[in-house]
Amino acid sequence: MSRAFVKETAESAPPPERMVDEGPNLVTQEGLAQIEGHIARIEAAMKIEANVLLRETLARDLRYWEIRKSTAEVAPPPTTDTVSFGSTVTIQRKNRTQVFKIVGVDEADASKGLISFRSPMAQAILGARPGDVIEAGEPLGEIEIAKIGGQ
Repeated sequence: MSRAFVKETAESAPPPERMVDEGPNLVTQEGLAQIEGHIARIEAAMKIEANVLLRETLARDLRYWEIRKSTAEVAPPPTTDTVSFGSTVTIQRKNRTQVFKIVGVDEADASKGLISFRSPMAQAILGARPGDVIEAGEPLGEIEIAKIGGQ
């Protein structure tokens, strides 16, 4: 029989581990609370979950969030004179205004205006001041820092 028709993994194979980013795990106070919430939710679910495969998935996710909590570094509150981790920034770009907050990797949610400090946008504007115009590579283009707020 051809190997093309043989199942490579068993139905009961544990889920693959979640990737943990290299480098610092900067978080806001809210981000640390979210991590702690994930841990509490998973621990509660594991107490009542009977399905072995779901328990393995929960255990894997718990390992991920425990690592994220143990490596979390709560960043100090941002200043309002330069763009930094935790800053809420208003920019002008391509004839439109955008407002977002720079947060940790696990907190990022573009639909809520939260971008990761590792994102190309955040990397382009970190350290900038109001009135600065940054020439970022495509697709970002020209970015003007209109306003920097605190938390």
